[in-house]
Amino acid sequence: MKKPVGFLLLLFAIFLMLKTILEKETIEIDVEPVYEYGILTDTFLVKREVVKSGQTIGEILYSNHIDHPQINKLVKKSKKIFDVRLINSGNKYTIMKSKDSTQKAQFFIYEQDVVNYIVFDLRNEMDVYKGKKEVVVKLKRAFGQIDASLWLTMEEKKLSPRLTHELSTIYAWTIDFFKIQKGDSFHIYYEDRYIDDQYIGIGKILASEFFHNGEKHCAFYYKSKDYNHAEYYDENGKTLRKAFLMAPVDYKRISSRFSRNRKHPVTGQWKGHFGTDYAAAPGTPIWATANGTVTRASYTRNNGNYVKIRHNKTYSTQYLHMSKIKPGIKKGVYVKQGDCIGYVGSTGLATGPHVCYRFWKNGRQVDPFKEKLPPGDPIKKEEYNDYMIFKDSLYTILKSD
Repeated sequence: MKKPVGFLLLLFAIFLMLKTILEKETIEIDVEPVYEYGILTDTFLVKREVVKSGQTIGEILYSNHIDHPQINKLVKKSKKIFDVRLINSGNKYTIMKSKDSTQKAQFFIYEQDVVNYIVFDLRNEMDVYKGKKEVVVKLKRAFGQIDASLWLTMEEKKLSPRLTHELSTIYAWTIDFFKIQKGDSFHIYYEDRYIDDQYIGIGKILASEFFHNGEKHCAFYYKSKDYNHAEYYDENGKTLRKAFLMAPVDYKRISSRFSRNRKHPVTGQWKGHFGTDYAAAPGTPIWATANGTVTRASYTRNNGNYVKIRHNKTYSTQYLHMSKIKPGIKKGVYVKQGDCIGYVGSTGLATGPHVCYRFWKNGRQVDPFKEKLPPGDPIKKEEYNDYMIFKDSLYTILKSD
């Protein structure tokens, strides 16, 4: 009996010793602070949602215990930063709420797209500011030979369909992509973009070579030395664009083309449609397609909110159905190619969000796709040598194994 008792006493003594040691030692565990949108989230309840159809920022905030006077104050604060009427259904937002019994919203973050967001700081005096997520860019190369269509070739190569859209935009004035044929081929050097190791889509195409119908077409993306201007040039330094942009908006599709006889989707009447309709998300910026002076910035029952620009004595353009004309755009204002003049909407006689782009030549509406338009400016003389060196280095990368 003595042996078991002695053994138990020994175990008990060891236990007491270990207990004493453990009590004396403090085990420290480092906990990394968690930040989202540049905000420390540890002290908040975080709720992630998607904007529902017809939902407003006011409705979202009110349901999270922000009263109407505070909402009105916030709308006024945000005026120069973001138009709260332009939130889109389907876009993500995040609410950071207090952890007390009220669970009142402290921050509202609206994601404009995968990169850009707006922060509404609802504490104390309130604040509104823009932010951007950190984007990691990886450079990729791709090659393909077309068998049936460019789109199918991209799909077979497991490449982003956005590459097809970008190529058709770059070569809009030099290649008819409706006439792509078997045996045509391409090399592309481009950017892939990632946020937190998640792929978010392509960036710029930096260089491309497209063989179509036995002819080689090169494009190189070059920024001027002052970084105020960037576009695509060929191997000789000539711009690939014309004096006019190919489209006035970053569009999803062309929903209707210029036609002398079309059944109107609203009225049902057969009449001419003297414009090109570019379908795009509500709130998407609309660009002036060339330098010029605004001659009209107004509203009519059919056009909705619209802007008309006179570019020179020959050409004018018009942009219809805007949700809103950009503040400051009015008669007499001079705009440059690519300047934002308004935002996509469906005001006037329209069935959905789009911009109807109309083009005048010598006072008559024409189809810009069928016009021989003047070329854009070539590379500046003082930058020509730098461009040629830059172009050669891109081409070497483009064609390397």
